[in-house]
Amino acid sequence: MKMQVSEQGLLIPKELLADRQEVEIIEEQELIIIKTLKKTPSIWDLGKNPVECDVHDISQTIIF
Repeated sequence: MKMQVSEQGLLIPKELLADRQEVEIIEEQELIIIKTLKKTPSIWDLGKNPVECDVHDISQTIIF
């Protein structure tokens, strides 16, 4: 894919980035590498998707 560089730089189409939210740009000699990064889990994400079950009080549950 060839693209024209404007005064502002280069616009990368979203479909090339899939659902990634963060990228790393690496410059090596004649290459510019755009590496997509997976989102790392954060402690702030805990509890956002809690598991639901029918147990209301785990202390009264019998586990064998």
